[in-house]
Amino acid sequence: MQDRFDEILKARLTHDNYIKIADLTNHKIHQFVAETIELCNPDSVFVCTDSPEDIACIRRRATELGEEKSLATKGHTYHFDGYTDQGRDKANTRFLLPKGWDLGSSLEEVVDKDEGLLEMKGILKNIMAGKEMFVRIFCLGPTNSRFSISAVQLTDSAYVSHSEDLLYRPGYEQMRRIGDSPDFFRVLHSSGELENHISKNVDKRRIYIDLEDDIVYSVNTQYAGNTVGFKKLSLRLSIRRAMREGWLSEHMFVMGVHGPNNRTTYFTGAFPSFCGKTSTAMIPGEAIIGDDIAFLRNIDGRVRAVNVECGVFGIIEDVNAKDDPLIMKALTDPGEVIFSNVLIAEAKPYWTGDGRAHPDKGINYSGEWFKGKKDKNGKDIPPSHKNARYTINLKALANLDPRADDPEGVEVSGIIYGGRDSDTWVPLEQSFSWAHGVVTMGASLESETTAATLGKEGVRSFQPMSNLDFLSMPVGEYIAAHLKFEEQLKIKPIIFGGNYFLRDRDGKYLNDKKDKYVWLKWMERRVHGEVDAITAPTGYIPLYEDLEKLFREVLNKEYSFEDYEKQFTIRVQENLRKIERILNIFDKEPSTPGIFFEVMDEQKHRLLEAQEQFGDCIPPVKFQ
Repeated sequence: MQDRFDEILKARLTHDNYIKIADLTNHKIHQFVAETIELCNPDSVFVCTDSPEDIACIRRRATELGEEKSLATKGHTYHFDGYTDQGRDKANTRFLLPKGWDLGSSLEEVVDKDEGLLEMKGILKNIMAGKEMFVRIFCLGPTNSRFSISAVQLTDSAYVSHSEDLLYRPGYEQMRRIGDSPDFFRVLHSSGELENHISKNVDKRRIYIDLEDDIVYSVNTQYAGNTVGFKKLSLRLSIRRAMREGWLSEHMFVMGVHGPNNRTTYFTGAFPSFCGKTSTAMIPGEAIIGDDIAFLRNIDGRVRAVNVECGVFGIIEDVNAKDDPLIMKALTDPGEVIFSNVLIAEAKPYWTGDGRAHPDKGINYSGEWFKGKKDKNGKDIPPSHKNARYTINLKALANLDPRADDPEGVEVSGIIYGGRDSDTWVPLEQSFSWAHGVVTMGASLESETTAATLGKEGVRSFQPMSNLDFLSMPVGEYIAAHLKFEEQLKIKPIIFGGNYFLRDRDGKYLNDKKDKYVWLKWMERRVHGEVDAITAPTGYIPLYEDLEKLFREVLNKEYSFEDYEKQFTIRVQENLRKIERILNIFDKEPSTPGIFFEVMDEQKHRLLEAQEQFGDCIPPVKFQ
């Protein structure tokens, strides 16, 4: 069988490209490339190594093929996705379910594996005819590390391939190191038939995930969230692998918070969309390692973490010089940046909320654009799409932590779970224990919709660990894996809950945007035992005196006791209702461990006892 694959490779690859693939003594990658050539029938194949010349070739091909166009600033390019291809396609993202597998009641997007593969292969048949196929080899996590996972993507999109060069570490030499091991992730992508360099057949857009064989299929789409397979698509693969092997694969940032005497303390954080995740990871003055996906392992009894990626595929709306000076500098200085779905005028990019005056006409994802242009429903087409993005390598950011590529990762001292919650969670709280944090903060995480995104504000979305959309197992098993992870730890990170969106009874936000700078500094000191806390029914909350001092030091701002009392008052009825909402979900999950219900019951009883003594709204001084 291997001889047949070798014959295909020799016949369809140039001599130079055949040598590149043959130098990898991995039969599984040879089979993957050969079978894809047979199925998709590309005109040519380019095998990209780790060499700067090969990587530069990918960037050049992206502009030669018209998938990207150059901008006035050196190194900057832009790309447009199709008008209906502007985000993750949840409806057509499905698991290929083998006979006898059960992914739990919370995972509804499944298709029989045999039927799904038959459909996918029918769509992919000859789909790359007339195109070039790019063989891309990356490493998830730092190379030559116990965190490393090799990853191979085959794609006919130079834009997708170029994006991956900014987002992932080169992995050709890492693949050589693993020899003939079959233990790597695979992605097969085709943008399909193109019209004006844009995927034409989006009605046949499909993203299928095969957990059994660690492979992702993506077709008839260009949007990076559907096509850069090693982001959220492969997160589903690594979550399942992590559960089997006893580590954690999480939708988390990794950052360093600076403390006294030049100390750096590392935190991870899970925040659903529009809950402050990127703005926290990118806070000026602190150090970023990653903003999206992290692997966490128990190494010698301590939790260590790495960023799976080495770049950022970030939402660009509201990025401006005032609120995001570090990102804005990276997006305006010469260097390698891909803008997608923004407004282009005179070879310059513009986007909603960038703090600049916008031209009245240009081109965007809708084609020629002018102020007042409307869609088929009569709605104004904005100059820049709400989900417009930028893609950069983290090395473009001045605050990149020097240990970002450390093969041993960084030791994690704190884990933050942050939601969008108008009436329940206090802005900052420490869990009583690992189990208490996992259950009442991580597994109970919720996010409220905003009027800007869905037209209806305040609808609560259940988002355990900010990972529900990417789970590849029953949610109860996922929570059990988190609880089990603690068992062999000698030193345990402290788990915190965060909420930047608490409001008063009149709907006014009780926190300023920059207050999060102070919350981080308090957490940093708390893990080192340098500040005390008040024991409330739901966790440990800060003392006023410590926050008052930190507000002066960090923001040069007076912090009133009145503000403190409003922010950290325990709202008993709201917390009790939250417990009932979460229990109603987990009661239906037979795999949920018993300790989950024990911890929730204990929290409920603490709240009821406090309510009996102090009433429904309890200021923090009552617990001192």
